Amino acid sequence: MIAFPDPRLARAALLGALLALSFAVRADDLQDASKLLRAGQHQQALERVNKILSAKPKDPQARFLKGLIYAEQGNTKDATEIFLGLTKDYPDLPEPYNNLAVIYASQGQYDKARGALEQSIRTHPSYATAYENLGDVYAKLASQAYDKALQIDSANAGAKNKLALVRDLVGGPAGTQVAAAPAAAATPAPVPVPAPAPAATPAPTVKEPAKAPVVAAVEPAKPSPAPAEKPAPTKAGGGDVVDTVRAWAKAWAAKDVDGYLAFYAKDFQTPGGESRADWEKGRRQRISAPKSITVTVDAPKVSLTGDSQARVTFRQGYSSDVIKAANTTKTLLLTKVDGRWLIQQERVGN
Repeated sequence: MIAFPDPRLARAALLGALLALSFAVRADDLQDASKLLRAGQHQQALERVNKILSAKPKDPQARFLKGLIYAEQGNTKDATEIFLGLTKDYPDLPEPYNNLAVIYASQGQYDKARGALEQSIRTHPSYATAYENLGDVYAKLASQAYDKALQIDSANAGAKNKLALVRDLVGGPAGTQVAAAPAAAATPAPVPVPAPAPAATPAPTVKEPAKAPVVAAVEPAKPSPAPAEKPAPTKAGGGDVVDTVRAWAKAWAAKDVDGYLAFYAKDFQTPGGESRADWEKGRRQRISAPKSITVTVDAPKVSLTGDSQARVTFRQGYSSDVIKAANTTKTLLLTKVDGRWLIQQERVGN
């Protein structure tokens, strides 16, 4: 055992050990809270974060995580207050501005969302997530502008075509009525809970989002025409659901409208509540308008309800000679009819 001849040195060594221990405990608590949040255990995550904040009320990472928990719970009021507080206390952090934009966009306040994202980019010019989210917001604003143009001049064919293309990008009904709030996938997704940083670093660590939902601009691949496929017979597990979704995307990319529409059930719920005939007419126009289309299905996740109902969520990539590229999260609800999976409901987001 080492003996300290000077008691002040002993006290200093003890204090250093206690500080190191407190940092380790804080880091462990943050990691545990992050895991609980990802597992959907919001209340437990909130209790763990409050434990950290009771000892260190200004901790930026704990506050940021608390804001994410509130947002996940749908408590946008308290989440907004937390993120606004972080922008005042730590104006150089880009993440709070980004997450404020998420909330504003979910409420249809696209101008405020745009302002928050532009500020996020000013604080961190290489923050790719904010740029992607800003693209989403611009697309929504463009949709509103084209819709307004059609309200003034309903015969404007150019505005109709552009509105249809933008709504293929960000989601929305086929008609000219803009939804009051964006679909989930059109809303920029919150950045993930950052890994704990040393106490001397007041900013959360920037990471790429773990969830899919932001639109990312990339160069489109050269589309190659592919033969249309009809819904495939079912097979064990959820693989037949994924096969059906990929065949649906393949028919879309091949511009085989009849083959594409064959994947929809007779009782399909149209996104805008329009008639099936009007919806099909709109889809035919949108698919026929571009000269070429590329559609991809990435990371599909299937959940089965009994033997005749399925839900699949995936990252949909879309590009054409008109729209360079777009990625959105799409969810399809399918029903089994005569041994085949058919789409009963389609929506952007989870």
